Parts: sequence; structure tokens; C-alpha cells
Amino acid sequence: MGDARMHAMVLERIGTPLVWTELPDRDPGPGQIRVRVLACGVCRTDLHVVDGELPDPVLPIIPGHEIVGRIEALGPGVDGLRVGQRVGIPWLGHSCGCCRYCRDGQENLCDAPGFTGYTRDGGYATAAIADARFAFPLGEAGDEVALAPLLCAGLIGWRALVIAGKAERLGLYGFGAAAHIVAQVARWEGRAVHAFTRPGDLRAQDFARRLGAVWAGGSDQAPPEALDAAIIFAPVGALVPAALRAVRKGGRVVCAGIHMSDIPAFPYALLWHERQIASVANLTRQDGLDFLGLAPRIGIVTETKTYPLREANRALDDLRAGRFDGAAVLVP
Repeated sequence: MGDARMHAMVLERIGTPLVWTELPDRDPGPGQIRVRVLACGVCRTDLHVVDGELPDPVLPIIPGHEIVGRIEALGPGVDGLRVGQRVGIPWLGHSCGCCRYCRDGQENLCDAPGFTGYTRDGGYATAAIADARFAFPLGEAGDEVALAPLLCAGLIGWRALVIAGKAERLGLYGFGAAAHIVAQVARWEGRAVHAFTRPGDLRAQDFARRLGAVWAGGSDQAPPEALDAAIIFAPVGALVPAALRAVRKGGRVVCAGIHMSDIPAFPYALLWHERQIASVANLTRQDGLDFLGLAPRIGIVTETKTYPLREANRALDDLRAGRFDGAAVLVP
């Protein structure tokens, strides 16, 4: 690439602001592609990386794993993709393909994974290198900013919804980027959505009702009827016993975050009657194919707030403080 350059917001040390950095453009290696980034969503997992709540990050690192871009270079051995094609790059950026989990169709649990924006550079940049096998063709329908949150908030929410089972009455704890997408999927499927927000967050509760929630209230409140299942997106361990109280006998509580504060002790009576607690870990490529193929039929509309790439630190601060509804998206 000669003297071609790219720009990125780089995390150099845990707990410090990202640094605007100019870097040489990188050539894709075997099986890789280089993508010119058009938009990159800002995910709560990025906060966990920046704040040091996930173990052993690779530093320095370029965060960001909700990438929408166009392929501008193909590495040796890449088939099925072309220069100029619009693709999405998700959180799971690589799997080994040979451990017992990969062999059993559970690549989300791979023993030697690579994660975009955590162990390999991500999309808070003007360009990104990705494993071609983990790039999702997106077609030309839809705006890049609107599509970006689907690459993690949407995908993780979708996997959590599948694990929740055929719950007619569904609770969503934490009504942010993921929940506002999942709520639309659940309504399309005919489920009754109950939204739980931070106590007193009337704006978020109104937002949930606008998206079709039949009830919205604080996480300290009980729903008007017992739930069949609940999904917890907020990284707050105390919500687990709260959700167990809210689900019926035989109900299921799904913890959808990659990080959560400690779950406090609770009486066995809350778990008894065959209630279940499950967690969601990462995603598989099949999740992406299933959800991204279904999303246009559902007509998902993402609520987004855009920030220039150089203002990634402000976007992260606003996410931490809950200053917007829906999802933040960086635009180079």
C-alpha cells in the first residue's frame, strides 16, 4: 500500500481515554480482507474493554465490533467475497475450527477464539482487517449507521431470545441498544414485551412503550403478570434474583452480557419449581446468517445517535451515563 495511512482511536492503557492515532494502512494476510469502515457501533462491551472488566485484553487495541464497511482488498485464498462488497464484521472474529466446541457447532465457545476490538483490532478506525470467514455480506439495502447495531446488539439479543424459548410474556431488563432491537423482533413474533429500566428512567420507559412494550417500569418493580422468560442486558448481578421473582414456575432467566457484577445470594425458593438461569456467550456465524436474513422481513428500525470517529470517548461516556436511547454509532 506504499504510504497509504489510516486513522484510529486506540486504547493504549486500561482506564485511559482512547488516543487519535495515524497508522500505516495494513495489507490483509491469507484468508483476510481489509474493509474501509463506513460505520461502527458503540457497544457496552467496548466499555468493559476500556474499563478493564474483561481479562487479558491485547494492548494497544482498536476497539469496536459492530462494523459496517466495504471490502477494499482481499488477501490470498479468499473466496466468495469481492472488492467493493458491503459486509459486517461482528464480535467473534475468529475460531480455531478444531476444538471440541467448533466441531460440535458451538464455535461461540471456541477454546482459542479471536474477538474483534478486544484481542484483534476493531472498527474504531477508518479501516479494519478481518478474517474473511467471519464477514457477513450485507447487500445494499439499508443505511450503514442503522445496520451497525445489528452486528452485536442485534445478534446477541437474537441469540438470547432463542435461548429464552417460546416465551409469550417476555421481560427485558435494561432497555438499551440490544433490548430496543429484541423488542421489535419479539413484537413481530407476537410476544408481549415487558421492559425494565433503571428506576425512575421515564424516558427509557416511554421509549419502550413506543416500540410496542405492553408494560414498562423500573427494575425495582414487579410486572403486572408472571413472565414466561426474562432476558437481562444490564450488567447488574442483582437483577438475577429480581428476574427470578418475576418469572413463573418453569420460567427461564437469560443473562445476555459478557460481564456482570456479582450475583447476590438468594433463597433457593426463587429457583425452585424448575426455574432456570442461562447465560449467552458470544455468537456463531449461523446466528448471524439467521438474524441478518430475518431482519429485513421484520423491518427493524434502530434508534441511533451518531458521533464522529474522533469523538469516540464522548460516545463511550454518553453510553456509560445513559444519555441517549438506542445505540451510538461512530462515523469516520
